[in-house]
Amino acid sequence: MLRHAKSSWDDPAQRDHDRPLAPRGKRAVKLLAEYVERNAIEPELVLCSTARRTQDTLAGVSPGGEALIEPELYTATVGELIERLRRVPAGLGSVMVIGHNPTMQMLVLRLSRDHGPLADRLADVRRKFPTGALATLTFANEWSELAPSCAELSDYVRPKALQYQ
Repeated sequence: MLRHAKSSWDDPAQRDHDRPLAPRGKRAVKLLAEYVERNAIEPELVLCSTARRTQDTLAGVSPGGEALIEPELYTATVGELIERLRRVPAGLGSVMVIGHNPTMQMLVLRLSRDHGPLADRLADVRRKFPTGALATLTFANEWSELAPSCAELSDYVRPKALQYQ
């Protein structure tokens, strides 16, 4: 689950959907791209909102896999996003979702168990899921069986922390 990088508010008349990345967002995307490459994060499918800032994040991070730009992800609720993920074809091993808060943060919290090796990092997600945050969840079920507390948080990074790596 990847929240888009920081977007620009330079033009107050610009529609929210059309806002590009801010300079800070562009720097974050470079850090995220390096992290994704260094950690061999290679989703088979990427589901991305139609907003410009999510598509700019996708283009900059360039995680590979088939990318689907889906209008419903722009305004999706947690429940709607879970329903969308349940429609992922069986057999696909990994999916990256690039979207917006509060949905992305709430999705990570809804799907994650409160225990496991990264339980302390889940507390960080509860506090804040900033722009450019990337949470990796793992689970053993089929996509159609996706349900609350079925996954384990296996990684969580923020661009600010990546600056110091």
